This record gives sequence, structure tokens and C-alpha cells, in this order.
Amino acid sequence: MRIKIIAALTTALALAWPATAHAHVSGHDHDSIRYASIKSCPIKGGGARPCGSWRLVMHSGARSTLPDAQTLALEADGSTNRYVPAPIAVSGNGRRVAYFTKKGRLAVRTLGGGVRLLAEDALPKRAQYEVTLVLSDDGARLAASPRGDKPAGARIFDTATGEQVGVLPPEATVAGFSGDGDELLATVQADESVTELVAYSETGEELSRTTPPQVIAANLPGALAADGRTAAILVAGAKALTVTYDMAGDQLGERRRVKLPAGHVHMLDWTGDHELTAHLLSEPGGRTRMTIVRIDTETGTVKLRDRYTILPDTFIFAACGG
Repeated sequence: MRIKIIAALTTALALAWPATAHAHVSGHDHDSIRYASIKSCPIKGGGARPCGSWRLVMHSGARSTLPDAQTLALEADGSTNRYVPAPIAVSGNGRRVAYFTKKGRLAVRTLGGGVRLLAEDALPKRAQYEVTLVLSDDGARLAASPRGDKPAGARIFDTATGEQVGVLPPEATVAGFSGDGDELLATVQADESVTELVAYSETGEELSRTTPPQVIAANLPGALAADGRTAAILVAGAKALTVTYDMAGDQLGERRRVKLPAGHVHMLDWTGDHELTAHLLSEPGGRTRMTIVRIDTETGTVKLRDRYTILPDTFIFAACGG
């Protein structure tokens, strides 16, 4: 999703980075990244802008920074935009983070490990705020989508080697990786404002394309299961429910009523054959609160996994996924 330079980004409120689904491989058994946050600083005359280094907030409560990460987004000509942060993404398992370095290189850092720099020409020249980054749950794959007035197809990278493994068509907007990270879910705007749902392999091969029924289309982006064909959406609110959809067969699956904590859907991940993990965002008392639950798609049982409050001085943040 393209990051837009809008007035809302200059408020002092804690805002969530545009969310995309992540795949899931393992849980958070060891300390890992809950979210990345950038500080909000006031602007003379009113408003706010991002400032300082990207901060990594861990599940243990510990904090660290990314001193090599670009903070303020660079324009295509290399000049700095003082009001928009450079993009960042955290893998679903919280072990890897993708970002632009201060030298303009796309990089993936492994928690407690090294940094893999991608090629200098890994992406076509764009303003950094026109690039969306999405990591698979284990961070093994990175999707980098250059948008803008002339969108280019998302590049899919192997983060261990830095090699590009595939490219999606430019009209495809990445929603996230599948449950095992081998496929991607994307949306395509077709004629007459129709939204198509498309599954791609990591190499860019189209696996299935469908115009989903209204209940799916109205609640996108959803999540793609490890089978590469089963999508799911979550409808929050008083009448919350999960709905599965077989993209290859164009068939709606089970509609399951669920009882959810307060909040709107920020992320949705497949975290098992019959399990979804949802990140729900709310603002009780003006504070930004994230609640994470696991949902059994067969029984509708909901279990709390985690709950935390975003740092109050946050300008914008990017959460881990499943």
C-alpha cells in the first residue's frame, strides 16, 4: 500500500503503519520484536513529524534502536522529506526487520545476527515512502513494492542470499505471504472498480485469480493459508465472524461467529491449519492498544495471545505479525 503524504501523518497521535498480512511458521517462544516505532516531535506552529532512530520494542519490554536505518524518507532524487518516515517491516515471528539503510540500500537484519544488504539496484528509483515492505513470518522472503505514479511489480527476495526470486505484475498490490511463505496474496483493481483476488507463487507465477463475493471483498486484505488457495477474512465488531474462501474453486467456506476484544483488524495471519491470529487495534483513553488473539476456525474459540500499549510518543509504528 502506498504511503501517502497526508495531514494525518503530521499529527501527534500514535498511528499504525499500513498493515499487511504476514505468514506464520513459529510462535514467539524467545524474546523477539513486538513492533518498531519512531518518535514524534512537534513542529513549530503546530503538528508533528518523525524524528530520532527507529526503535525496536521487544516482547520482554526491552528496547533497542536501528542506528543504521534511514529515519526520514528520501525522495527519488536523494533529498530528504522531513515529514514522512522511511518504510520498515517486522517479520511475523519478530526475528527479522527490513528497512533502508542511511546509504539508501535495502537491508534485512536478523535479531542477534548480521545484516544482509540487497543490491544497490534491487529496486527501481522511487521515493522511499512509495515503497512498501512485507516480510514472511520467518523473514526468509521479502516483498518490496515500488508504487507511485508508475507502479512497478513487487520484487520478491531471498533474504538469506539477497537474490531476487520473482516479480509480480505491476497492477498487483501485495496483501501478504501465505501461511508457509511460499505464495503471496494480492489484489488487482479490474474494470468497473471490481477487486480481484490473486494468489501468486514466490516466483511470480499466477496460481489463481477470482472476483470474490462481497463478504470477502468488503473486508480485504485477508490472509492466505499454507495451501496457497484458502483465503480468510475477519469481520470485527458486535457481530464478529471469520469467513474462509476457496479461491481456486470460487467457493465460500465456513462462517464462524467469534467473540473478539474491542478493536479493528490491523493484521490477520494463518498460524495453523485451522488457526488464525488477529491483531486488533484500539485507542482506549487516547492510547494506542494492540490486542492479539488466536482464533480456531473450526470451533470459533478465541484465546488471548498478547496485549500491549504502543509508546505514547510514537509517530508511526510497524508491528510483527503472527
